[in-house]
Amino acid sequence: MTVPSEGAAAAALPDRGTPGAGGPLHGDGGPDDASHDNRRQVLYWRLLARLFDQDEQATLESASLAVVEDIGLPAALLDPQASVDSVVQRHPGLAAEFDDLMVPDADDAPGAAGRDRAAEVRRAALVSKVLLNVFATGSGTVTAGQLARWQSDAGWLERALGCRPGDLRGGRGAGAGPGPGGGPGVSPTGTGGRGANPDLGRLIPAIGPELGTIEADLVRRMRLREVLADPKLAAQLTPSMSLVEQLLRDKGNLSGVALANAKSLIRRFVDEIAEVLRTQVEKSTVGALDRSVPPKRVFRNLDIDRTIWKNLTNWSPEEERLYVDRLYYRHTARKTTPQRLIVVVDQSGSMVDSMVNCTILASIFAGLPKVDVHLVAYDTQALDLTPWVHDPFETLLRTNLGGGTDGTVAMNLVQPKISEPRSTVVVWISDFYEWQTEPLFKSMADIHRSGAKFIPVGSVNSSGRGSVNPWFRERFKDLGTPVLSGHIRKLVHELKTFLT
Repeated sequence: MTVPSEGAAAAALPDRGTPGAGGPLHGDGGPDDASHDNRRQVLYWRLLARLFDQDEQATLESASLAVVEDIGLPAALLDPQASVDSVVQRHPGLAAEFDDLMVPDADDAPGAAGRDRAAEVRRAALVSKVLLNVFATGSGTVTAGQLARWQSDAGWLERALGCRPGDLRGGRGAGAGPGPGGGPGVSPTGTGGRGANPDLGRLIPAIGPELGTIEADLVRRMRLREVLADPKLAAQLTPSMSLVEQLLRDKGNLSGVALANAKSLIRRFVDEIAEVLRTQVEKSTVGALDRSVPPKRVFRNLDIDRTIWKNLTNWSPEEERLYVDRLYYRHTARKTTPQRLIVVVDQSGSMVDSMVNCTILASIFAGLPKVDVHLVAYDTQALDLTPWVHDPFETLLRTNLGGGTDGTVAMNLVQPKISEPRSTVVVWISDFYEWQTEPLFKSMADIHRSGAKFIPVGSVNSSGRGSVNPWFRERFKDLGTPVLSGHIRKLVHELKTFLT
């Protein structure tokens, strides 16, 4: 790449002999806008140079160091080996500056007046730090500590984009949007701490999968079996979707301490996602109140307002007392119709995160009253995982990720399970790149026409990105059952609507 000349870089260096200690002066005694622009350009030129070439460019390094020191920021921001965590630990005041750092505010709009040029230089230095740490991952073997540091730095990038750590990487099931349980986050329209911006809304869905790809590459470059065999190194690992995928793929080659550490990491990740999904599932009430069932006479069900109202005739003006001869309680029992939920998951290599998410989701719905949940996984063979559906951890350990795709073998297990179509919902999660397309679609259409609710799902992950066979997509649309793709919250909403 072309690197700026010595003269161009030197133009951004602070003129320490001037009163402003910051370059050419204008009327108010401070550096002019051109000087601030030059400094910002030097910082971004250095960022680009380091991203595309790991070798240092001496001119850019010295110019950037001078800029950073002159604006009062620590030189550690320019050290690629220093994590954002370590910088913030030594300089706690910087932590708040990373939050929403890359969420544009009103002053960033083209033509906006009153832009703070000095603040832009400071922001450029901080943005360069977090981007370089996340996207310049080098090559060669990765240690557990390096992976943990990258995950932490990726969390700071997510914070800079207005999200919570783990949201964009498909970690704790959040994704670009309001956080789990309705907490704060970044909405699909790009609403962050500084205000709405449509460009950010387009950026976030794109950057999430890329972070996942980088993380997966780091995991692949680890000597994972050696790390798992050492309890101290294994303790440094933070469970993520990429790591869980590798563990599930390699579980047959692990034993002893390594296998125990792998299971511990998978269980931690499953529990974290389950907590998020359980909150989403339980946010709505299940069924209408069933007033034919007498309310339980316990204190938490006591209807105080109704009790007072019904006993007002017992009010004694002389004693100023209300005599209660009957207590009233709220009804809490709800009418529910027994429903059968059949979840079919393509466990081929392209559907790993869907397999993890749907296994956990099936276990949560299995815990709801009067919901009979069945789980089937398939590639070129089908496996009925229903006996373990209440324990997603044990279910995942029985999966065999990878291989081809033949949905007809799964259909052979599904069809006998549909005894009462009107009270059955079949959720089929796949990219639908099938070997026997016509026979499989015909069977799916028959399920739909029988009165059962058929929900084809193209992706059930946090990023919402997934490729679906166009042939199936068009036919599902014509059938009146369009493919549901996107965040897992969409599937949660569809299932709650049918089951409640």
